[in-house]
Amino acid sequence: MARPGKPSRPQGGQTGADLAALGQNGRAYNVVCVVQDGRLSYEALLFAASFRASNPDFQGRLLMAEPQPGPLWQGEVRVRPQIRALLETFGVEIVAFENRAFGQSYPYGNKIEALLNLPQDAPFVFFDTDTLFTGSLADVAFDFDRPSASMKREGSWPQPGLYGPGYEEIWRALYDRFGLAFEPTWDMSWPVDHWQRYLYFNAGWFFHSDPHAFGQRFLDYALSIRDGEIEALASQSLDPWLDQVALPLVIQSFGGDRPGKGLAGLDGDITCHYRTLPLLYARESDRVVEVLEEVTAPNRLKKVLKEHEALKRLVYQGQGQKIRALFDRAALPRREQAIRQRIKAAGLWLR
Repeated sequence: MARPGKPSRPQGGQTGADLAALGQNGRAYNVVCVVQDGRLSYEALLFAASFRASNPDFQGRLLMAEPQPGPLWQGEVRVRPQIRALLETFGVEIVAFENRAFGQSYPYGNKIEALLNLPQDAPFVFFDTDTLFTGSLADVAFDFDRPSASMKREGSWPQPGLYGPGYEEIWRALYDRFGLAFEPTWDMSWPVDHWQRYLYFNAGWFFHSDPHAFGQRFLDYALSIRDGEIEALASQSLDPWLDQVALPLVIQSFGGDRPGKGLAGLDGDITCHYRTLPLLYARESDRVVEVLEEVTAPNRLKKVLKEHEALKRLVYQGQGQKIRALFDRAALPRREQAIRQRIKAAGLWLR
């Protein structure tokens, strides 16, 4: 495993791998996630450790956006000093930001508000904190002028009622609200009444050339959807789906689309958005489990990570392997809910 620390910058000319690491436009980019006290701080350690192990020559900055205490939060949200110090050994730069729109009532909004505080002189790739890196981002062909996002999702939103409105009517109302072309986003290989016909992402990763422009539009769209009266959405829940409702609209507005082949390593051989540790052990590859257990092994991390109950029991006490034995990765249940129920029945659902 690569020794943690700040990335080195190559001297002289750039190789093909260097150019890939810089993105198609030849610019260095920043990798960012959100960190705050509690579970996310432990996930951030896994994020940073696996990132540096897989990307020892990364030329951009590894940023973690941290919300600050304020009227929209109950209590302390900043990372404890011990964990902050460990993150810094991996070259992490903490970027503080204040919540002005979301906060405790909708913590998923952190990924939106954080963008407005990122350095504007470089493109960004945002990842959810519950992501492990299993390969090099140098093998990902980012085109920062054509944003995209994760397709690792289920048909979670919308949920059309028996008497309508249906998928097309709901999504059309959103595109019309922001003056966006709707039909060009359709995947015509799916029928009109199927959720996959319409542009829908998981917000577990996304990217663009300008964090401020992207973040401001993301914020404007999300607040307009949350606070506006859109008749077609009257029966739809927006919590916790608001970010994933707004994201395809933002991406389409900047000329983006579904991810192409050059991004296949994300949610593939290069990154894993595992969501929860029980789900990781249940359905992810042997390589993902190997990386998890490698990055959690050093004693300096173990002392802190064992404070988190899920990590202590599933990783350090080996109970994750009990979850793994419950499932055949070649024949997993189609719905995540069925996986969750089996894990819960075994008494091993821990977050």
